[in-house]
Amino acid sequence: MSDPSHDPLQREQTHLTESRAALRAMRADVEALDIRDVTANWVNAAVLRSQVDARIKALADLAHTPLFFGRLDYLHAPGAEQAEGAEGEQFYIGRRHVHDAEGDPMVIDWRAPVSQPFYRASKTEPMDIALRRRFGYTGGELTAYEDEHLTDPTEDAHASRLLQSEIEKPRVGPMRDIVATIQPEQDEIVRAGIGGTVCVQGAPGTGKTAVGLHRVAYLLYAHRERLARTGTLVVGPNASFLRYIEQVLPALGELEVKQATVDDLVAHVEVRGSDSAATATLKGDARLAQVLRRAVYDGVTMPTETVVVVRGSRRWRVPAYELQETVRELLDRDIRYGAAREALPQRIAHAVLVRMERAGEAPDDRVQDAVARNAAVKAAVKEAWPAVDPAKLVLRLLGDAEFLARCAAGVLSEEEQRLLLWDKPARSVRSAKWSAADAVLIDEVRDLVERTPSLGHVVVDEAQDLSPMQYRAVGRRCTTGSATVLGDIAQGTTPWATASWEEALEHLGKAGAQVEELTTGFRVPRAVIAYASRLLPSIAPGLKEATSIRESEGDLVVRPLPAGELDAEVVRACVAALEREGSVGLIAADARCPRLGAALTESGLPHLAPGEETTADARLTLVPASLAKGLEYDYVVLDDPASIVAGEPDERTGLRRLYVCLTRAVSGLTVLHAEELPEQLAA
Repeated sequence: MSDPSHDPLQREQTHLTESRAALRAMRADVEALDIRDVTANWVNAAVLRSQVDARIKALADLAHTPLFFGRLDYLHAPGAEQAEGAEGEQFYIGRRHVHDAEGDPMVIDWRAPVSQPFYRASKTEPMDIALRRRFGYTGGELTAYEDEHLTDPTEDAHASRLLQSEIEKPRVGPMRDIVATIQPEQDEIVRAGIGGTVCVQGAPGTGKTAVGLHRVAYLLYAHRERLARTGTLVVGPNASFLRYIEQVLPALGELEVKQATVDDLVAHVEVRGSDSAATATLKGDARLAQVLRRAVYDGVTMPTETVVVVRGSRRWRVPAYELQETVRELLDRDIRYGAAREALPQRIAHAVLVRMERAGEAPDDRVQDAVARNAAVKAAVKEAWPAVDPAKLVLRLLGDAEFLARCAAGVLSEEEQRLLLWDKPARSVRSAKWSAADAVLIDEVRDLVERTPSLGHVVVDEAQDLSPMQYRAVGRRCTTGSATVLGDIAQGTTPWATASWEEALEHLGKAGAQVEELTTGFRVPRAVIAYASRLLPSIAPGLKEATSIRESEGDLVVRPLPAGELDAEVVRACVAALEREGSVGLIAADARCPRLGAALTESGLPHLAPGEETTADARLTLVPASLAKGLEYDYVVLDDPASIVAGEPDERTGLRRLYVCLTRAVSGLTVLHAEELPEQLAA
């Protein structure tokens, strides 16, 4: 009988078992903490209790999530002098740190500096690594390993089978992390410093979303104390997308990152209305920022009357010319409108105190505060620098043609002004049918009045679809922090989609940020990405075509059908796709979805909406084309491309929408069409 200690796989399985036991012990130690007498008051006790609970949750052992996925054998101890004969060390690389009872590491966090060679070491640059071992798992159990001897000249460099298998693994449910498969070019972006903003132009399947999420996890590891104070935020295009990605960061042990859409960030009023494409595009134009600034300051007027402050038997006068100088000074300082309005009564009070001192009195700060609250001073401030309610101001701007003309003179044409004006002005903020674009305008005004709090780091995904005014809204949330901007110019499907990242970054307030381009695809098969890339010359002629590293070509079927047979064939294609392992997405023009949903139900096929978690009994998702962005399915059935193109306001936007839909498949794509294909695909 063979000795298990000489079986490498058995030894690794033993280390996994011991590591899991150590993790359970770490969690038990935290659960056993008695904090009843540690804090002085109930507030501190509540904060400490929440921190302990978060730590307990972060130490959960997820049964089907490998505790470690790799091992590094160093030639020398990291950080030590690399003297001849020095003994190296061995580190297991995983999603979180695990130590034994003595505090010695059993698993090293993938974000630690010592883990970096797992992603970057190569035959040409081994980074002092003798051996890199990757592990394969089945249902959470360690079942295989694969070695690379990076300093052995007799061993040829070869592609990792386990890495390829992990990349091509079928997916069911929400997006999962890629921590075991991060590639060198991705790792460089993930570990970029917190001080600068990074923009990632990524073709479909290049992992840009995953890179952005892993970058957040890395920054929280490397700068936890700083980001704990300032906060982090992930901004996604819609709620379905956020549900799809919401499990990635918790799987990496990060539970406190907020997620929101741009609409969530600017939800100052109830959105009940909508705009035409032309109106929404204009409201998203950066020129509106200048119009709104004029509107905010439109009410500021120069005082014409002397302010008389009565205190006891004395009257103190501040003449109009001195008040005017104070107002001009505050305008020239360009501080927030609200801050200037708060400063004005104090400035007037100070002028009164100067006169008191000249008269031989000795007023203190309490006297100045009392003067600032004097009725005459308050009346002067109200007249010269009136309070601004952001929603009421935008309401007036969109409903009062004369006011809009005054604020937009030289900025917007008369035709553009007419486009902005509501057909029927609303009587109140509550009754107005605000659109999503209106909410962004209100957010701009709020920031002019009072500074928006800034976070330490913001990730904005699918950023190519933001308008300039939306970029400004996101940028306000990271004025003193940094950002990771993710997107693909070719996938811009809004009428106001950005034309270049340089322009977008300027609106975000991060001009000059580095732009990285990812063109190596990991998820979309070669045949599928090559087919979709036929559209690139028409939708984004300046972008490079993506290439796929996947060994399998992937299944690609393009089949014309008589119009009367399309619905039935779509259902049959879904049934055929469900016979394979993995998730299935039926993507169709929004207008076609109700009809196809009824056909699926009639055929007894349960189906989900985008963002809902797939199960063994429900692996089929019916996806409106407008919600497909950012989502991925093992097999995609694409219904009638011409309908998807026709569902957009213009052909270019329609072709971009189609490009998005074609690139959602990670194993196979079936295109069924009754109408003629766009000429770019029919070639």
